[in-house]
Amino acid sequence: MTLSPADLLLYAGALLVLFLTPGPVWVALIARTLSGGFNGAWPLALGVVIGDVLWPLVAIFGLTWLVSLYGGILQAISWVACVMFIAMGVLLIRHADKTIASDSRLTKPGMWAGFIAGLAVILGNPKAVLFYMGMLPGFFDLTAVTGYDIAAICTLSFIVPLIGNLTLALFIGKARALLTSPTALKRTNIIAGFLLIGVGLIIPFA
Repeated sequence: MTLSPADLLLYAGALLVLFLTPGPVWVALIARTLSGGFNGAWPLALGVVIGDVLWPLVAIFGLTWLVSLYGGILQAISWVACVMFIAMGVLLIRHADKTIASDSRLTKPGMWAGFIAGLAVILGNPKAVLFYMGMLPGFFDLTAVTGYDIAAICTLSFIVPLIGNLTLALFIGKARALLTSPTALKRTNIIAGFLLIGVGLIIPFA
């Protein structure tokens, strides 16, 4: 294994910051928990896991193929990752008071329906693979990763959001207040925005 604990810790921190940014998974998870309790939420969290593992794999192997064609591309992409995090942070701060709309199709009752809803939320956004393609080279040297490294990256990619999603479901009362309170939502978005900018500034020196 070539990745250091510091590399993995920084990546886990970035995943945590991204989880703390409200989005479609938050909305679907909260809606399902409100309608069916924790038993209605955990299948959705497991569905999300599939995409959380798939997208990094697609990005890693896609980038490995690109490097075989264009040797210097990873250095350029690492700067793309830096710019991407900073841009995401700035946009989040600028639109901190923007509310999140829910999709009622994701709240159909039943464990299987919950699993499919989680899968739809995470796979329904093709920009996710572009995000990972821009982010991973900023944290790791993908020309040197081993099978164990890839396993560690994928494990972190689903463990951090999974723990966050299950914790969110357990404390759904507070999460509901967050989504219905414009002031709390704005504060959360501003904090997450600055954290994303911080991650972007760290990447070039990591």
